[in-house]
Amino acid sequence: MRNTSLAAAGAAALTAGLIFVPSAFADSGSGQAAPGGGAEARGVKAAAVRAAKEGVDWKDCPKDWGLAKPIQCGFVTVPVDYADPDGRTIKLAVDRAKSTGGKDDRQGSLIYNPGGPGGSGMSFPTRVTKDNALWTKTARAYDFVGFDPRGVGHSSPISCMDPQEFVKAPKLDPVPDDEADKQAQRKLAQEYADGCKERSGSLLPHMTTPNTARDLDVIRAALGDKKLNYLGVSYGTYIGSVYSTLFPTHVRRMIVDSVVNPSRDQIWYKNNLDQDVAFQGRWEDWTKWVAENDATYGLGDTAAKVEAQWKKLRAEAKKKPIGGVVGPAELLGFFQNAPYYDQMWAPVAKAWSSHVKGDEKALVEAAGPDMADKAGNKAAENGNAVYTAVECTDAKWPTSWNKWDRDNSRLHQKYPFLTWSNAWLNLPCATWPVKQQQPVEVGADKGLPPVLIAQSERDAATPYGGAVEVHKRLKGSRLITERDAGSHGITNVRNPCINERVETYLLKGDAGAKDVVCAPHSKPVPQIIGGLTAPEAKAGTAAWLRAPH
Repeated sequence: MRNTSLAAAGAAALTAGLIFVPSAFADSGSGQAAPGGGAEARGVKAAAVRAAKEGVDWKDCPKDWGLAKPIQCGFVTVPVDYADPDGRTIKLAVDRAKSTGGKDDRQGSLIYNPGGPGGSGMSFPTRVTKDNALWTKTARAYDFVGFDPRGVGHSSPISCMDPQEFVKAPKLDPVPDDEADKQAQRKLAQEYADGCKERSGSLLPHMTTPNTARDLDVIRAALGDKKLNYLGVSYGTYIGSVYSTLFPTHVRRMIVDSVVNPSRDQIWYKNNLDQDVAFQGRWEDWTKWVAENDATYGLGDTAAKVEAQWKKLRAEAKKKPIGGVVGPAELLGFFQNAPYYDQMWAPVAKAWSSHVKGDEKALVEAAGPDMADKAGNKAAENGNAVYTAVECTDAKWPTSWNKWDRDNSRLHQKYPFLTWSNAWLNLPCATWPVKQQQPVEVGADKGLPPVLIAQSERDAATPYGGAVEVHKRLKGSRLITERDAGSHGITNVRNPCINERVETYLLKGDAGAKDVVCAPHSKPVPQIIGGLTAPEAKAGTAAWLRAPH
């Protein structure tokens, strides 16, 4: 069944009343060829003009969305196919927290995307309502606007399989023992690709990053903003890169944080291979930290001993799943949080330590599925479906199994932590049932204001080379590097060197005279703390937060 493949890999694997009707949406970008060419460029102009006239009908958010007052919600209508702007449409969910300053402070809307493909940005306004100190001054100037991209959440969500089947556990061990194991995973990947077509076939050909970038421009127009202010993290940086290429003169401020390499030959197959290498490095950073804090966790006083404990845990879970539901795939889905986010170093170590010390529920609660959480399971399956649909449709993937087998077998020898899991997550792209497109050639040297790039040196999900590549392609951009650090998504991490530059850029438009290298933010404090603190902690959610992301 397909659920044991992708869910396993998935577990393995972050203004009202002011209507602007532009005199000319004359610029759809640099004129470079994007999928659909001129027809889609004309289509987005037409859709944006309509959206500017209609605006957003802001209301209190539906109760089941979990977004309390003063956050408001609404919808923006976009074409399914920009080459046919008068054809079928869908509604994209948007929300906002209005700026907290006075009329003279206000600079428009700041739109956010957290990554994926498949991530929802609807929680972004809570940075205002929950009084996040890092964003207090910025919130005086901007409405904080989130949205569900096409296919996500409340925006015509797509699906590839039954959500309850998706989360069932235990799943197949991602690391194959023999050719039979590989054949089983291949079969499941094929079934998943077929399921995507069967359940979501009408939207599937239009689930692309260029279309999401076009949607972003329509949202901008609906908000009444002449130009876009945007913060994209992880896969959200690729949306930003494509937008800056298609609509350079529509950008006012843009921050890309933890950056996808947008080179055509990287999207998406090679980016995923590069991830495997980077995750291994960050995993080793964490095992070293765990060893340094052996007095707290008791998992080994050297990185080698901690690694041996990990292998022992995997082997035990493979032989007899913990609590009947946590096998190697579920373990990987949970432990993967540590290489992703520094704030997860202590919670993951704590759950592991508790298990070793005899707490039978520790890893079951942390890594096992919650079959009763139907809403959460639906969101997890939807996120994985969007991740797959966008990456598989965005670009051509190798169709030869021999190439997949050769590349991943080679990488696994030196970088075993994530390699095979990542391969199975993406393998549906090898037999994808709709036409795969040619990625946009990212780059802008005319009409684009300075873009601010933020990147940690040892980021696992989006390796550092991606930031360097975007910096090279977007003329006039500035790069903030957090050295000797590897957390994914650093604009929301407390580091004054980064935070002050982000704030200055958003408030004053000053990206700095030159690139900057910042010291790392403080390391996590080793402690046996309470429950998990990040929504990504449950197995099965991490996959679509990646930015092969």
